[in-house]
Amino acid sequence: MIADGVEDEEKWLSAGIAGLQQNAFYMHRALDSNNLKDALKYSAQMLSELRTSRLSPHKYYELYMRAFDELRKLELFFKEETSRGCSIVELYELVQHAGNILPRLYLLCTVGSVYIKSKEAPANDVLKDLVEMCRGIQHPLRGLFLRSYLSQVSRDKLPDIGSEYEGDADTVMDSVEFVLQNFTEMNKLWVRMQHQGPAREKEKREKERSELRDLVGKNLHVLSQIEGVDLEMYKEIVLPRVLEQVVNCKDELAQYYLMDCIIQVFPDEYHLQTLETLLNACPQLQPSVDVKTVLARLMERLSNYAASGAEVLPEFFQVEAFAKLNNAIGKVIEAQENMPIDGVVTLYASLLTFTLQVHPDRLDYIDQILGACVKKVSGKEKLDDRQATKQIVALLSAPLEKYKDIDTALKLSNYPRVMEYLNARTNKEMANVIIQNIMKNKTRISTAEKVDALFELIKGLIRDLDEDLHDELDEEDFKEEQNSVARLIQMLHSDDPEEMSKIIHTVRKHILTGGRTRLPFTVPPLIFSSLKLVRRLEGQDESVSGNEASTTPKKIFQIVTQIIESLSSIPVPELALGLYLQCAEAANDCDLEPVAYEFFTQAYILYEEEITDSKAQVTCIHLIIGTLQRMHIFGVENRDALTHKATGYSAKLLKKPDQCRAVYACSHLFWLDEHDRIRDGERVLLCLKRALRIANAVQQMANATRGSGGSVVLFIEILNKYLYFYEKGVSQITVESILDLIELIRSEMNGDNAPSDPAADAFLASTLRYIQFQKDKGGAVGERYELIKV
Repeated sequence: MIADGVEDEEKWLSAGIAGLQQNAFYMHRALDSNNLKDALKYSAQMLSELRTSRLSPHKYYELYMRAFDELRKLELFFKEETSRGCSIVELYELVQHAGNILPRLYLLCTVGSVYIKSKEAPANDVLKDLVEMCRGIQHPLRGLFLRSYLSQVSRDKLPDIGSEYEGDADTVMDSVEFVLQNFTEMNKLWVRMQHQGPAREKEKREKERSELRDLVGKNLHVLSQIEGVDLEMYKEIVLPRVLEQVVNCKDELAQYYLMDCIIQVFPDEYHLQTLETLLNACPQLQPSVDVKTVLARLMERLSNYAASGAEVLPEFFQVEAFAKLNNAIGKVIEAQENMPIDGVVTLYASLLTFTLQVHPDRLDYIDQILGACVKKVSGKEKLDDRQATKQIVALLSAPLEKYKDIDTALKLSNYPRVMEYLNARTNKEMANVIIQNIMKNKTRISTAEKVDALFELIKGLIRDLDEDLHDELDEEDFKEEQNSVARLIQMLHSDDPEEMSKIIHTVRKHILTGGRTRLPFTVPPLIFSSLKLVRRLEGQDESVSGNEASTTPKKIFQIVTQIIESLSSIPVPELALGLYLQCAEAANDCDLEPVAYEFFTQAYILYEEEITDSKAQVTCIHLIIGTLQRMHIFGVENRDALTHKATGYSAKLLKKPDQCRAVYACSHLFWLDEHDRIRDGERVLLCLKRALRIANAVQQMANATRGSGGSVVLFIEILNKYLYFYEKGVSQITVESILDLIELIRSEMNGDNAPSDPAADAFLASTLRYIQFQKDKGGAVGERYELIKV
């Protein structure tokens, strides 16, 4: 019995190593003096240390490796003895007189190796004798290591094609028979370990057996290295014999490991040609065996083989690999009724990967796999099992990665059905994968029908699913998700205006279900997509009636208005105002004055009723002024009404510096170079004078509150506006007014109470350099600037 105490085990190992080293020392002395009798005596005593039953496999292995190293030296001695005239046959007989069977068999294997190499007897006879003799050790641990030693010393002496040991009496078949027999006996010993000892130590024995598995698996590796094992021999002899042993041992650990070994060590083309035989063994394995991993690895190897070159694909078609694998998976799932759902999905994910590699053109196969997966998960609640959902994401991602085209995935009727079984979190994850795939591959989705199907697929990002009520998402992650949706909306495009209009309607239908947190992200890109369409439709004859004019700028603007109004339930008036102004500019480009005026009206209403924050008011008034400046469609009456409102808003801002800047910005509303009818110098001057009065008020307030003058930056900014309009030829802006302003700035900067302001100094110096630059440049503008003597 293997002792439980670690300390006792260490003590026994130390005693075993000490005994082994002591006898090895005497053996070396005998070898050095060419004393065969003593060499055999001490080597047998040395090997007797391997008879212990007190060590765990791990510790026994340490002892075995020390003995193995000594046996290699003994083997060299035997070779030298034969070269000195000692008969190998007599030596083979002599070692069999060792007292204990275990040392005797180790010595026999060592001499047997030399015997085969001497070629004094057919290798087949010696190998057969050795493998039969090893039956004498039936203790599982000692027997496994003995047979492992036999496999080790004989592997380079097996009769094989092109081998020096191949001959009339020795064939490849003999080698195969020897390895198979050794494998069979080793597997029996390995399995028997499980049934020795009390039931309470079963888990410990499982762990120990797992440590020994490579000793058994090495036999299969040796088989795979025999050159003479061609496809025919593998198909008719090797695989059936190995599978027979695997199935009959009825041991979970052995079956799983050996099936995996078969898949890993033998060539891919052999697996393909013997696929049916290999797959038929799977349902016969114990129910507790992890067959899904075995099959998944098999399909992975076959997929890689298929990817190695197009020339191998006909082999897959010839053996009907897909049908066989699909059928085998069905049988395995049927045989293992309690297979967890992640196991089922893993199998189908592996089959899908295989199919995409071998039959990329067969979408019916892909859909069939997805349908089978749906059938297995149907009737269940949303999948919360982490491993199962991970496998489903892998299953759904595979077609996207292969085809690099969501369009292909949309053709698969079962694709959305699989997504239905994902929980909210995984649904979002999968939706993100889909969007990233579209953006990475720049996929063009150009029909409303496809857009509708796509948005159904990514609905986890578009709207709140039920589970989301309890699913808190990090704010940064949420923003990233919604920005991905926004980028997706921008990518939707059709060259046909009619179809593009349908796409806009479809997207609108989906995003309006998104709730107040999503709309600020998804509405703007839809508005801009709509405005792109409007600009494509510029100049369309509005008089055309009926179906021919079903998509017109006016109709698009009606939809856009409704979409922006959907933001009214959310406190984002600045966003809505900005969108109204964008629409007004688009209406201006389409020469639709009433529409543009209405958009401005809505923007003004929002400004007056909703925007109360002073900083937001400053931003919005500058947006209004900037947009209004670019409008050319308005008649005198409408323009005057809008500019009057804008100047009024500017003068009512909370902070005086903000008032000043907004008022002088309004001056641009009354002078546009490209429009002769919008050139009112008087009102330009009026705005600038009002700005100067406000700047003066700022200075006075600074003197009153701080006892020193404020910054003159506002004056310098107004000076720059004076210079701009002077350069544009506004007659009301005179040289005298510019000089007076420069003098005012200098006096303010040089006053007794003036604070030090390097920024203002630099700003004024830069402005004066500009004046000098224009003088130096010459020409008509230069002549005007010559009049400004600074």
